Amino acid sequence: MEAITGFLYNAAAFVVILSVIVFVHEFGHYFIAKISGVKIEQFSIGFGKEMFGFNDKSGTRWKFCLLPLGGYVKMFGDIDPASAPDTEKIKAFTEEEKKVAFHTKSLPIKSAVVFAGPAANFILSIVIMAFFFSYYGKPATLPHISDVAEESAAEKAGLMPGDLILEIDGTKVDTFADVQRVIAINTGTPVEIVIEREGAQEAVTATPLIREKKDIFGNVVKAPMLGIASSKIAYEKLNPFSAVGAAVVETYNISASTLKAIGQMFTGQRSPKEITGPLGIAKYSGQSAEQGLSTVLWFIVVLSINLGLVNLFPIPLLDGGHLMYYAIEGVRGKPIADKVEQVGFKIGIALVATLFIFAFINDLRNLEIF
Repeated sequence: MEAITGFLYNAAAFVVILSVIVFVHEFGHYFIAKISGVKIEQFSIGFGKEMFGFNDKSGTRWKFCLLPLGGYVKMFGDIDPASAPDTEKIKAFTEEEKKVAFHTKSLPIKSAVVFAGPAANFILSIVIMAFFFSYYGKPATLPHISDVAEESAAEKAGLMPGDLILEIDGTKVDTFADVQRVIAINTGTPVEIVIEREGAQEAVTATPLIREKKDIFGNVVKAPMLGIASSKIAYEKLNPFSAVGAAVVETYNISASTLKAIGQMFTGQRSPKEITGPLGIAKYSGQSAEQGLSTVLWFIVVLSINLGLVNLFPIPLLDGGHLMYYAIEGVRGKPIADKVEQVGFKIGIALVATLFIFAFINDLRNLEIF
């Protein structure tokens, strides 16, 4: 009984969280299309059989479908939810119909409509993080030593867990990142470190050891290291302007880290078994809901950024695939052939389906179902 209750809780959290993210994504498409004069036929959260919905004054059907694993905006002139053009129908359009059809709009407008979905996901993440940094505060790791590596420069200097670093060579430090920045430019020469230990200040001298490590590009480089770690985190509340700036930077950092992780999977540095599917996301949704609003917000941020990034991949069927087609059209001066486009969509469906199945199998393994 407990297992069933847990499953239903995770499923409910998953549906709510994913629906919010998908709605924002699709609303990005909807909003730009609407202000560009495109007629919207359907706005759907989920796929498959409609569970409930309504028609607005403009005739758009807003609905929630049985499988809440995504969504779509079907525009006038689309043959399917993937926004493939209904070529034969478009040829027979009247002049009035062409004015409200998506595929008869200019290339810049079509590109803007497609890009607006992923852009909305990034904007959602920035807005949530800006609120988070203003209300809860921006997390920062304090220069409070929690661990000292054996045979490290810090151990030789007498640094101990519990020490609070105040200054390094006269430079005041407020966060652990400040410590890293100061040490990063050291060339293996002695530095004076002012610490606070048991309420009293004292100074020690440490000589960072030059060690080999991998940089952000995977190259082996030599860098100075003290050999300390910190796990103590504090939250600094930011004013709205600073919060937005910090949110933009953090969105970029999360995006860059995600792309780097994906690249490492292709190069074999990271296992593709780390890819999470719907069951894994449902599990994390439930866990984040149990932790409270702040954890839910942060989970939405990460999930929204990932959805925006994945949709920009140049895979037919995804937004990035449409943008790829429009880029080719811009270079050629005319759209690609219908047959080529249809083949591309079939390849895209196969790739997305394969990835979905692979992620689903990963979930089953990680959840120890088999």
